[in-house]
Amino acid sequence: MNEGKPGPPGEGPTARPEGPDGDFELARPDRADTGDAHEGDYELDRPLRAEAAPADAPPAPDPSRTPGAPEAPAARPAPADPAGTGQAQPLHDPDPYSTPPYGEPGPWAPAPPVQHPAATPAHGMAVTAPPPAGSTAPHGTAPAPAPAAPPIPAQAHPEAPAAPYADSPAAPYADTTAPDPWRRYDPWAVAASAAPLQQSGHEKQRRGRTRRALLGAVLVFGLVCGGLGGIVGAYLERNGGVGAIELPQAGRESSDRDPDSVAGIAAQALPSVVTLHVNGSGEGGTGTGFVLDTRGHILTNDHVVAPAGDGGEITVTFHSGDTAEATLVGRDSGYDLAVVKVKGVRGLTPLPLGNSDNVQVGDPVVAIGAPFDLAGTVTSGIISAKERPITAGGEKGDGSDVSYVDALQTDAPINPGNSGGPLLDSRARAVGINSAIRSAGSGADRDGGQAGSIGLGFAIPINQGKRVAEELIDTGRATHPVIGITLDMNYGGDGARVGTEGSDGGPPVTTGGPGDKAGIRAGDVITEVDGQRVHSGEELIVKTRAHRPGDRLELTLERDGEERRISLVLGSSEGG
Repeated sequence: MNEGKPGPPGEGPTARPEGPDGDFELARPDRADTGDAHEGDYELDRPLRAEAAPADAPPAPDPSRTPGAPEAPAARPAPADPAGTGQAQPLHDPDPYSTPPYGEPGPWAPAPPVQHPAATPAHGMAVTAPPPAGSTAPHGTAPAPAPAAPPIPAQAHPEAPAAPYADSPAAPYADTTAPDPWRRYDPWAVAASAAPLQQSGHEKQRRGRTRRALLGAVLVFGLVCGGLGGIVGAYLERNGGVGAIELPQAGRESSDRDPDSVAGIAAQALPSVVTLHVNGSGEGGTGTGFVLDTRGHILTNDHVVAPAGDGGEITVTFHSGDTAEATLVGRDSGYDLAVVKVKGVRGLTPLPLGNSDNVQVGDPVVAIGAPFDLAGTVTSGIISAKERPITAGGEKGDGSDVSYVDALQTDAPINPGNSGGPLLDSRARAVGINSAIRSAGSGADRDGGQAGSIGLGFAIPINQGKRVAEELIDTGRATHPVIGITLDMNYGGDGARVGTEGSDGGPPVTTGGPGDKAGIRAGDVITEVDGQRVHSGEELIVKTRAHRPGDRLELTLERDGEERRISLVLGSSEGG
């Protein structure tokens, strides 16, 4: 801006090196270090007064001028001092803009350059980078001014304008504004060119919408996948999978079992076990029995066939499912045994009979019956005790229906409907006839009413059952072994005491009977039978009926505080 202006008197025109961007930097004045703080302002040295130079002296060369460049115009003469003060006047008018940091120029300060920043490009548009320093046109070539720009006076060293970058691939948003041919300084040009490209508001909105759309699609996809997974999982849980499920299973094996196993015993005995349905006298019941021979004789309990009486109906159902009508052969309430016979049935399988005297406590046993009319029910257990004296019945009140049994006790479950069924040993042989159970809160009852088993079952020994069955088949009646005495059933002491009178009002010891012959008297207390202690009159009857008529018994009795031993042969009486 100050190019070509005359300097102070005696000095040539000011010449400064030109920068790559077309601006000129003022040289800092040399000043003495006075220690004074300056806030970026410096006082220029006053120019020396003009001194006369020889007329023939050549002008001083300008060291800053480039060889071959046109010479700068001659310096203008210093302005005159109209006031006559003797001081030099400023070379130009004061700066009306007061451009910082200079303020109003001093009397000798050159005018500061006036900066005209170019228009800032729109937000998001790239700024054209300045051309490199070496791309300027040679000195002396005047560039064509832009059509829209106002005319600007020529400067000392005009330069050709740089080629625009509108076609550059690196500047897709090139500024199409005509370049400034005078290279006026733009303080924002470098920062704008170095700044990264910024997206426009429309581009940000478009990308924001895209992100929201993608997020919504992901959420919808997740919800759909979760729903489908739940449906498929529920289907698989309910239907056991996509295809049919085949669980691992053992192959077919032989049905043969060891003969002494529960299954082997049941397989051998079930064809011989039958179920009885009895109706008559307004009563009915269900029980079990087993085949004694091929002629159709079946052994069961007396209380099973009792409802039939003399004119009732007895139906026998075999294990094969075949049924047949049966008739009563004989019964005995004292032993609680009865025999019925079926006709017109062939191919019967008699059940083998064992020996109850060979049974020992702890031997395994199997019970078969029809509890609650469930035919062919098999249970197992052991012999819990032997020679357990029990009495059952007595519903009539006169004692004629009371049964006295020297029973086998078992823990094999026996329930109502099992009565009359066999109690088998390990060789599938009958060793007892299931007859009574003891249920909770009751005594030993036939079938125990409807209570059910608590593990206390009682069976008539098969030895006693065999003898009674043979008598019933042969004669229709059973004989009972007797001593020929009447017992005091109300005696509360230990043992069985002979009463003071008989049941018919006669003597308590039958004249000419086994007891009379052995010397038993009224009031004697019998304490042992064959060396086994007896504690009541019922036990003495049970022990006696465990023998056959004609068997010999050894008795121990007490009379007047003395203990005596006697022997007698049992007599017989017909049962009812």
